[in-house]
Amino acid sequence: MMTIVETDLALYQRYGDDLIRYATALVGPSDAADVVQDAVMAAFGAPGWAAVGNRRAYLYRSVFNRSVSMRRSTSRRDHRERRVAQRDLVDDRSPSVDARAALATLSAQQRAVVYLTYWEDLTPAQIADMLDVGEGTVRKQLARAREALRRILDEH
Repeated sequence: MMTIVETDLALYQRYGDDLIRYATALVGPSDAADVVQDAVMAAFGAPGWAAVGNRRAYLYRSVFNRSVSMRRSTSRRDHRERRVAQRDLVDDRSPSVDARAALATLSAQQRAVVYLTYWEDLTPAQIADMLDVGEGTVRKQLARAREALRRILDEH
């Protein structure tokens, strides 16, 4: 049992910083560490963990899945809070584009593909393997993300 824990610790030490950066692109800096911690602990405790061949890809998929779940929960909570609280509407448009806000408008899969393409410099084939989706899906999501970001830039 001690060898498994040491192996998992070494794996986390090798990929932990990369996973934090990835999670930051998906959910923002304030929630990234929690998402990674939850995802890694769940992965290490999964019954099939010992049989996983590509553990790095498994951890990236785990972080992705956890970020989707966390954003869904946050969205539901925000929706409930908006229904309860009456807020004054204020038009606070600034002339510059907030990159984080622009990326937040993308779907979780689009944010993942954008991050892995531009920050990790991975090819569509590598991203497809990492996210366990088809290469065509990666290319389609990247194209949709670019188009959405282009629209945001055109508005400003």
